[in-house]
Amino acid sequence: MKYTYTAVFTDKNGKIYARVPDLDGCITTGSDLADAIEQMEDAMAAWLCVAEDEHLPIPESTPQHNIQHTKDDNISLIKVDTYKYRAATDTKVVRKNVSIPAWLASAAENAHLNFSQELQSALKQRLQIAL
Repeated sequence: MKYTYTAVFTDKNGKIYARVPDLDGCITTGSDLADAIEQMEDAMAAWLCVAEDEHLPIPESTPQHNIQHTKDDNISLIKVDTYKYRAATDTKVVRKNVSIPAWLASAAENAHLNFSQELQSALKQRLQIAL
């Protein structure tokens, strides 16, 4: 799933503290703004993956003009894709046995098709997952 939330970045003593007000507890830090944004992308993706896995409510994104922050803070929209995050971080492979007609298996073998790759491609297409 794709999500977009506003993050607030606060510079304190040369360190950047970041938070997403809509995602309770979604906080991180960075050595500079660019690093904090990268860290926030990771923190948000992890937060949202846990919420998806645990069937927890995922709040709507608050419009940016309604996000409370100080005049010295930086605010930025951060986009994450939990499918891409999972693909990059969950590299465990699972075995799934499937049943297909013998004639189809024979035709696929004669075409030198990789059954695992074909199944992955078909599932991604069916689920509309573009990686």
